[in-house]
Formats: sequence, C-alpha cells, structure tokens
Amino acid sequence: IDSNPIEHLAMPAGLPREVYVNPQQFAELLSLTPDERFADLMTVTYETGCRPQESLRIEIRHIDLANQRWVLPRSEAKGKEAPRVVYLSDKAVAIMQRLIADRTSGFLFLNSRGKPWTTNAVNCAFERIQHRMGMAEMKRQGISVGEEKIAELIPTLSKTHRVGKKVVAKTEAELRHEAKRKLTYQMAQESAPKYSLYALRHSWATNALQRGVDALTVAILMGHKDPSQLAKVYQHLSHNPKHLLEQAKKAAS
Repeated sequence: IDSNPIEHLAMPAGLPREVYVNPQQFAELLSLTPDERFADLMTVTYETGCRPQESLRIEIRHIDLANQRWVLPRSEAKGKEAPRVVYLSDKAVAIMQRLIADRTSGFLFLNSRGKPWTTNAVNCAFERIQHRMGMAEMKRQGISVGEEKIAELIPTLSKTHRVGKKVVAKTEAELRHEAKRKLTYQMAQESAPKYSLYALRHSWATNALQRGVDALTVAILMGHKDPSQLAKVYQHLSHNPKHLLEQAKKAAS
C-alpha cells in the first residue's frame, strides 16, 4: 500500500492495573486452572509478590532454599543496580521443593511441554480461565445467546470452509453453530474480569498492607526503590473503608 492507514491513529493510554484478587477469588482462580504447572506459577506470584519477568525467568541456580528466597544477581536484576531478592512463603517453598525434586538446572517454571513459560503463553492461559469463569457466571445467571444476535452474525461469516484440499460450502446448521459459538465466547469473556500475573503481584501488596505490614517493608520485598510507588500504583486500600476505618482508629488510640 502507498501509505500507512493507521499512521495518525491515536493510541489509547494504558489502563491502570486496578484488578485486586482477594484470597477467596484466588481460590476460585485455582479451581478453574486444570494445569497444575500454571497453578504453581500463579500461586508463587500471589504468595511472594514477585514481578512476572522474575518468575518467568527464574532458574534453579537462583533458589536459596536454606533462606527461603530467590537471589537474582545484579547483572540479571531489573535496573541492574543491585541484586534482587525475593523471599518465599512456606507454601511457595513447598512448590519449589516439588519442582526441583528431580532437576538440578534450568528454568524453574515449565509448561506441559517442558518449555519455559512465555508472556504470550501466560496471557493465553489467563484468557482460558476468564472464559471458564465467564461461562460459569452465565450459567449461574441463566444467560445465553439470543437467536436474534445469532441471525445478525450469520451473514458476516464466511460461507465456505476448507476440508482437506477442497473448498466446501457451510450448511445452515454449521453457520448457526459457528455464530453461536463465537457469540457465546465473546459473552463469556465480557462476563468475567481478565486477570494477569501483575494483578496477583499487586494483590500481594494489598494483602500485605491490610495485614499490617508497613509500607516500607512491603516496598522492599517487592523490589521498589521508592516506597511512594505503593501509594501511586497500589490504591486498592482506598476502596476498602473498613480497613481505613480500623487504621484511623489505631492512629487515634
């Protein structure tokens, strides 16, 4: 083409990461995750507050089980200014011990093919969870795709599909099934929130602050150089009046 059709298209600003996953919601996430390997990755992130780029590239050589921590050397840490230390909860340590029981090297978290998790693979796994969660919510509410919407979508679908080397016309039943499947998928995605490893990291910070861990310690454990980052990014506490009231009373006592 002669020119870029989206050259002057404004790029929307990134949305703030405000998804908070409380312990009950995290338990539901795990129940919708049949892949134990991905459940391990989610659990360790939720239990430690580590960055996704840390958990995805952590290797067995970084694990210091004696002190319940990961140690990334300065050359491999974010910003390369100081080593990054991630402290592990007892639940995270139990997962570490299981994952390295028969291995001595390599990446810690592997998928079902024995390959390290990638950002795209993680996003796809969360999309599958979102779909399962949305389908469950639709079932609870008795929601289904209406015939009118199915009829509206059918004319926009391709009328043929390839079977082997032949191009075959789709039957009316096939077109209807395709339209219903696509609309159901879309509705399911819209019926549930999209989670991410970053949401689990942020939720760890919120949980820690709600449990009384001071902001400076939380910032250090998360690898922040500036504790004010907590106030800028992790604003979930501002939506929890019960917690704020308790802290206000504690401050006045």
